[in-house]
Amino acid sequence: MIIDEIVIFLQQTPPFQFLQEQEQRSIAANLSLEFYPKDTVILRQGGSSSDSLRIIKKGGVKISISSESGEDVAIDYRGEGETFGMVSLMGDKQKTTITAIEDTICYLMGKQEFMRLVDTSPVFIEYFLQSHFTKYINKTYTEMRNKSLFYGSSDHILFTTQVGEIAEKDVVTVLEDATIQEAARLMSTRRISSVVVIQDDGVPVGILTDRDLRDKVVSIGRNLKEPVRDIMSPPLIRVDARDYCFEAVLKMLKYNIHHVLVIRDGRLSGVITNHDLMLLQGKSPLSFAKDIENQHTVEGLIPVSRKINNIIGFLLKEGAKASNITKIITELNDRLVRKIIEIGEKQFGQSPLSYCWISFGSEGRKEKTFRTDQDNAIIYANPQTEQQAAAAAQYFEKLTGFVIDSLIKCGFPPCPAGYMASNPEWTQPLNTWKKYFSDWVAAPTAEAVLKSLIFFDFRPIYGDFGLADELKDALRMQLSRQKLLLGHLANMIVKNTSPVGFLKSFVVEKSGEHKNQLNLKIKGVTLIVDIVRLFALERGIKETSTLERIEALRDKHTIMKEYADELEHAFEFIMLLRMHNQLAQLESGEEINNFMNPNRLSNLEKKTMKDAFHLISKIQDLIIQRYKPFII
Repeated sequence: MIIDEIVIFLQQTPPFQFLQEQEQRSIAANLSLEFYPKDTVILRQGGSSSDSLRIIKKGGVKISISSESGEDVAIDYRGEGETFGMVSLMGDKQKTTITAIEDTICYLMGKQEFMRLVDTSPVFIEYFLQSHFTKYINKTYTEMRNKSLFYGSSDHILFTTQVGEIAEKDVVTVLEDATIQEAARLMSTRRISSVVVIQDDGVPVGILTDRDLRDKVVSIGRNLKEPVRDIMSPPLIRVDARDYCFEAVLKMLKYNIHHVLVIRDGRLSGVITNHDLMLLQGKSPLSFAKDIENQHTVEGLIPVSRKINNIIGFLLKEGAKASNITKIITELNDRLVRKIIEIGEKQFGQSPLSYCWISFGSEGRKEKTFRTDQDNAIIYANPQTEQQAAAAAQYFEKLTGFVIDSLIKCGFPPCPAGYMASNPEWTQPLNTWKKYFSDWVAAPTAEAVLKSLIFFDFRPIYGDFGLADELKDALRMQLSRQKLLLGHLANMIVKNTSPVGFLKSFVVEKSGEHKNQLNLKIKGVTLIVDIVRLFALERGIKETSTLERIEALRDKHTIMKEYADELEHAFEFIMLLRMHNQLAQLESGEEINNFMNPNRLSNLEKKTMKDAFHLISKIQDLIIQRYKPFII
């Protein structure tokens, strides 16, 4: 019974949980147990090296170093499921002092057993010698994925199957000089929906699909003797054979196409179609995109849009990364918004001035998951006359009211604070938007800081994207001249402390509806979003997505050069944890929120989350040093 109890403990404790059960039982049989009352010095700096690796079963320890002046400096705290003594075990002197900070029970693994595992188990030594965070994040993803995979689902799923595995290998081609009739006859004979158009040297220059034949030949009675180069569809959209099928889906959604060329080692190797992907998945985001495009009324869009939450659940259960899920959802939501605006334009006629519909907040960062409030606005061209201004105001009042109401019907709640295009304050000409931004940068009051956090993540969705680009350029110019706002943003970031307490326990809500729960948005996602936004604004980065900003900052910001990979992993992990938690709430009929009880996590998930929060704290300390004059 004692052995069974220890095995259960090991199965929940990294790195032992990655070993086979037979190995775990062998370890359990060789462990001893020790109790250390509070304040006991277990190992002393400068003393003899440890003879055991200690695994904390209950309690916690402080690791400290004595300075030359004799002062003890705490450098780490470790709690249940964590280990200490490995460095001492492999050396000749104890380098730190380790003290029990509460009554503590440890399992002891002798040096001989430890060295045996080092020699025979790569995963065991990797855990101790490599960064727990960067090396074990993928194991955490795997553990979370294994919790939710469909029983009996195919191994060939969207995010684990490479394009080359399912793409048609026998590519049918025609020369660009071939006639339309010859190409159509070839497609009919081979029973295929497309042919690749090539030059004499075999280089692909386009693709001819059955849609091209319908839209460009049959519908207008085109001469069948014309060359296929006149009706083929350039430019070619392609993916690498080693890319995952998710990339092909994303490109089909983005470019509204159904065929993508597959390239291997620089040469054409196949074609992948939306039909291939739908057969692979059984369910596909492509089918939802097609359903959206086929609707011509808001009433028709309502049942389609309400299925988008099902896509999130499906992708989570396939083991998709958070960033891949949000990319898909962004494409579908953008398509839905554009379709509603198009329906509105048909109803109210052409706008008197060019305009750009923008989104901000999580939607602007392409990080929206389950339905959240609307965050949108309109930038329109500067009116030249009072009549133009009046006509624009009248038109946009009708259009924005229609679009916002339609989005509500499709399941997107209105913003309680009124940050929507239907609020006249947020449907304004370009010059007014420039003044908004200029005022917020020059005089960063509490309200200005709040609005900059909301609006500086804006992204164009529909219309004249040049208006949005001009506003972004103006913002970058203003921030390059005045840094005061950045200091206020830095001050706000360091005041939102990371939720890991003094003893490495999670800081949770102490009372109320969410007692003993952790807010994964405010104390997790938002912390990273705010840090990365600060650095992006500081360096004039145009991207709005957190992960895209991290990528763009790698070689442009000193802090990001060192911590980009870790921040990316931390963001992916917390976002994924949040999505899984919200899916569980949805499936149990609860109201979706951002609160989660950390006690429901496995030891590995807890450790990964703590590593993420410690990383955030470390970067907050660096921000304090960087923006010292502004930190209060």
